[in-house]
Amino acid sequence: MSTLQIWLIVGIFAGVILLIAFDVLDMMVAALLGVSLLIVLGLLDRNDLQEASKVAGGPLALLFGGMVVARVLAKTGVFDRIGAVFLHATGGSGKRFLLLLVALVAPVCALLPNATTVILLAPIIIGVARALRVDFVGPMILAALVSNSAGMLTLVGDPATFLVGSAIGLSFTQYLQQVSLGGLLAVLVILPLLSRLMPDIWRLRAPLPPSAPAPRIERKGFVTFALLVLAVMVVLFLVGESLPSRIVPPAVAIIGATLALLVIYGAHVEPVDAVLRDVDWKTLVFLGAIFVLVQAFTKTGLLQGLSLQLYGWFGADLTLVALLLLAGIGLLSSLLANIPVVAAALIMTKGYLVAAEAVPEVALAAGFTDWPEATLPVFIAMMFGATLGGNATLVGASANIVSVGICAGQGERVSFARFARYGVPITLVQLGVGALYVGVMMLL
Repeated sequence: MSTLQIWLIVGIFAGVILLIAFDVLDMMVAALLGVSLLIVLGLLDRNDLQEASKVAGGPLALLFGGMVVARVLAKTGVFDRIGAVFLHATGGSGKRFLLLLVALVAPVCALLPNATTVILLAPIIIGVARALRVDFVGPMILAALVSNSAGMLTLVGDPATFLVGSAIGLSFTQYLQQVSLGGLLAVLVILPLLSRLMPDIWRLRAPLPPSAPAPRIERKGFVTFALLVLAVMVVLFLVGESLPSRIVPPAVAIIGATLALLVIYGAHVEPVDAVLRDVDWKTLVFLGAIFVLVQAFTKTGLLQGLSLQLYGWFGADLTLVALLLLAGIGLLSSLLANIPVVAAALIMTKGYLVAAEAVPEVALAAGFTDWPEATLPVFIAMMFGATLGGNATLVGASANIVSVGICAGQGERVSFARFARYGVPITLVQLGVGALYVGVMMLL
């Protein structure tokens, strides 16, 4: 690849990010425009698109499946009842509203992808905010930030975390043992920041509207089967990879989506087409386009060169490199969708570990899982950087993009700066906690 081609790719890549950051163009259109330019200029070919689709397939399948299941669950009416209970539990207190929001979002996101959690719980959050007569934008942004953070509780909670875990062969159970405590700490450090970030809501005391009877659950058979689909997904997430015929999390998500569509078709609640129309295709297309842009950036060889440069600078000091990756990926994930950032960083990190002779050169091949214990904190640092760094801005994570899209659909447009007002302080604190966690892991 010539120097001119490298500069063109870097320029187009940077241009897309600037168009999104300064809100010059719709982010999906900006990403597709970047991809189109790369194709027209001959900087991407069919093989590049195939490579990008291989990397993107798992995370996008996880998101798509979760969106379908969430959409079907929303039709059961169960979450309407949860919303009524939620509102009553706040007692008109804004402080209690925010704390209960964290308590509601975090466990759901441990079982479903973060963007799915936001979709599922958005009607509850917006409904309660309106009943308390507060602006729902802050709570919706908080829901996205908590869902991203709680995405570190399990392997399937965040597509970026899943991408790293699957790349090194980390099972669902191993993840619980190695990383979940860090995810819990990332959620807990949000709590003391709420009074400073949302003081008006925190100090609110409002009379509750007259209590109405809780919404009735109709079609109990439909509700039972829909919840059964969710239970099957959770069980397969836990044991699917240990079955004789191994079922990985993206496949579990597709199976769950299929069963959910089968339930809604069999119950004649609404047409399957209606469910599929409500899938957030815009987010999926945007992330797919970003994966292609990252593939083009990878093609330049700059990442591979950076692998060698890392070794030249820091040698085999894995602790220092892990902390550097946490900070660097955290910064990049605040400006780019975190899933593709991780896809690119994995290439660089594996190259560094080979250069540092921590693993043999065969580790660069797809499917290598024999990573020494000493290298695991390096990959866990990547998880912290990608998942928590994505909290900083509205383009940093799929949950952020979904949350902002929901707010826009409700008539409240969220700017880049408005999201960052909440996201940046939380991200800085969380990355600090992540650095301490990785540092302790290195010492053990």
